[in-house]
Amino acid sequence: MSHSGKHCDFKASRQQKGNRQRHALEAVALLCAMAASNAAIAENAGSGEVYKFNISAGDMSAALNKLAETAGVELSYPATMANDIQANGLKGNYTVEQALQQLLKGSGLSYRITGDGFVTVERVLLPQSYEVTMPTITVSGQTIYDSFDPYNPDYSLPNASTATKTDTPIMETPYSIQVIPKQVIEDIQGISPNDALDYVSGVYRSGGSGDFLEASTRRGFDNFPQGDYRDGMPFPIAGYVTGGRDLANTERVEVLKGPASLLYGLTSPGGTVNYVTKKPLASPYYSLQQQFGSFDLYRTTIDATGPLNNDKSLLYRFNLAYKSANSFRDFVNNERTFLAPVVTWNISSKTQVNFEIEYDAGHVVYDRGIPAIGDRPANLPRNRFTSNPYPYNYDRTMVGVNWSHTFNDNWKINHRFNAQWLGSDGVASDTDGYPDSNGNMNRFGLVQFQAPCQQPVYFNSLNLTGKFDTFGLGHTLLLGGDHYRYSINTTQGFIFDSINIYNPQYPTLTNARGNPAEYNKYTGIQDWFGLYLQDQIKLPHNIQILGGMRYDSTESSSSWNGQPTKDPRQDSLVPRGGIVWQPIPEFSVYGSYTENFSGVNGTGFGGKFLPPTGAQQWELGIKTELFQKKFLATLAWFDLTKQNVAISDPDHSGFSLAVGEARSAGLELDLKGEILPGWNIISSYAYTPDAQVTIGAEDQIGRRFQGVPKHGGSLFTTYELQWGMLRGLKFGGGVIARGARFTNNDPSRAILPGYATVNLLSSYGWKVGKSTLTAQLNVNNLLDKTYYPASQDHSDIQVGMPRNFMGSVRVEY
Repeated sequence: MSHSGKHCDFKASRQQKGNRQRHALEAVALLCAMAASNAAIAENAGSGEVYKFNISAGDMSAALNKLAETAGVELSYPATMANDIQANGLKGNYTVEQALQQLLKGSGLSYRITGDGFVTVERVLLPQSYEVTMPTITVSGQTIYDSFDPYNPDYSLPNASTATKTDTPIMETPYSIQVIPKQVIEDIQGISPNDALDYVSGVYRSGGSGDFLEASTRRGFDNFPQGDYRDGMPFPIAGYVTGGRDLANTERVEVLKGPASLLYGLTSPGGTVNYVTKKPLASPYYSLQQQFGSFDLYRTTIDATGPLNNDKSLLYRFNLAYKSANSFRDFVNNERTFLAPVVTWNISSKTQVNFEIEYDAGHVVYDRGIPAIGDRPANLPRNRFTSNPYPYNYDRTMVGVNWSHTFNDNWKINHRFNAQWLGSDGVASDTDGYPDSNGNMNRFGLVQFQAPCQQPVYFNSLNLTGKFDTFGLGHTLLLGGDHYRYSINTTQGFIFDSINIYNPQYPTLTNARGNPAEYNKYTGIQDWFGLYLQDQIKLPHNIQILGGMRYDSTESSSSWNGQPTKDPRQDSLVPRGGIVWQPIPEFSVYGSYTENFSGVNGTGFGGKFLPPTGAQQWELGIKTELFQKKFLATLAWFDLTKQNVAISDPDHSGFSLAVGEARSAGLELDLKGEILPGWNIISSYAYTPDAQVTIGAEDQIGRRFQGVPKHGGSLFTTYELQWGMLRGLKFGGGVIARGARFTNNDPSRAILPGYATVNLLSSYGWKVGKSTLTAQLNVNNLLDKTYYPASQDHSDIQVGMPRNFMGSVRVEY
């Protein structure tokens, strides 16, 4: 990538000839000295040593001192020069020059590095009483972006925190951790989580993965009912969060493959998804985007951030999204309003507090899809709706506060508290069984009323991290604990009728709620306590090991129509360990063993919680990071076994039962990043030959999991012109492919045919004054294939969207 320097045209003023010549010579000498110094620096940087920096944004003097201490260089600058100047944050592995460029960017300060490593920081000053014409200078190199920079175009980020709860390079992590950054989400115009998760190997959409819920399988196992995480906080149990999650305030999506109980406790053994949210920034940034798509889809988003006071100790960020959409499916529509304000208070250079709120409300018509006839989806028009067309309303409010304090360069403590209130009001319709020879089938609707105050969720976590050396070995220690409480108090009822899938007749809304006297009362409470210890140790010969242990204690109780049930307290101790060998910076080999424990495992008939699950996983893999950390590839083999797997109860629709044991094993490949300047790619492939029940009822053993293909993959690539009149023009496309899958776990289950959808992208960005205007068009399912991305059961098969268009206009400044 190349950047053109500014044209500097200086015209001589009418002064004495001697002064004019003297000033001109001073200017030329200064510019030449800076050019020669920078040339020498660039030469040294090519082979310079890389250091791991962790410098917070804030006071410039403190930041420079931290840089000097980390890199072991000598700094020289007047003490008053850095007063009232804010430094950019810096986290990651950089050379000294790269670190200085990032810290000083936009500060009005420059630097000089001598051959002996001495660094002088100075103001950028030029004589202003004259002007000298200088030639245009073109500087070639790669721009270094902070991971939270709104303009960061990277497809690959070198660090992630989800796998270790410390900011650890992915190359040094003994697990498969995949990151979907903001730029990928923008290029695919992702709105919901599964839009991003389509590009992670071994992750597939599952039942309810439309606008009603966001569900997916990871390494063969569903995330229901454990759910996912938001900045390390449970979001919460997926089975009770209607509407899924909007990505409006998501900076990136981090996916940790396999068990993660040690750090998070309540997780699916197949993998944990953590949504890292956008943080307040010291530099003002504003964005307004309008999206418009097929089937009357309209979505407006606002992103604004900056300081609230002159010393930038108070920062804010505000995200808003409003979406309204119909569907290619009859009767299906949804509407949503999402608000997410955040305020950061930098009390000092060592102490920070964040206050945050999320409000999410809307309605959706639950689309159960179509049934199967025989062993294939019924041959119906794609728009045919076979459920009850009743709206389902939901609202969610989250408030949180988290703070951190840095004792010194090595020790830090942070605390997080979040509270959520979840409400719902409506009917989630379903169908039951196969249609008869005339196309008639039974249908029912689950009527649920639940005030937000009747489903509170509370979460607390406290973490202490420290770095120290023992006997020449470097340690990164994590000591923490968390508490999670989930409560529900809901009124449920059922309505029953039938439908003919070939000639459907739909009831009116007034008949939706049946007889309130027949409603069931369900309440439940779960408490989860956890303590964990983890140590990352650096050994000689570029070997690193990770080890840890977690203790969990969970209690749960429930009541179904006044009949209480209290499950015995569950205690568990789970270990975790891994090793990484990095013989060269661009290549690493790793292996790990992890166990998982989950005290929540779905609900059986009558409202009783199912027995807790346990899981064990072995994983081996290799990673490579190329092109100055712009490209990352991971190849992983895993073998994962889970006990008490929850599956759909074939005798009681809407409930689950637990089988003895199931195993999933396979190979996964993920690669993403910049191959050449302007050319980005993200791709994945998973081969899962083993995903089946190994211990259980006789008719369950050997049965393959529902929704898990043997082969699945995805590819998306873009190229942006880097020069010429069309600079800023981007085009690209890709494909999402899935092999055949089973609809459910019953003996009479049907098969979802494999499919591949082709998607295209074109966008153009240009400057309008100080703003950047970007117009974009995406075409999804270009070939208009009929496909079925997921199923809840053989009677609930989701129908894939036909060819559709998504346009957007975004202005940033």
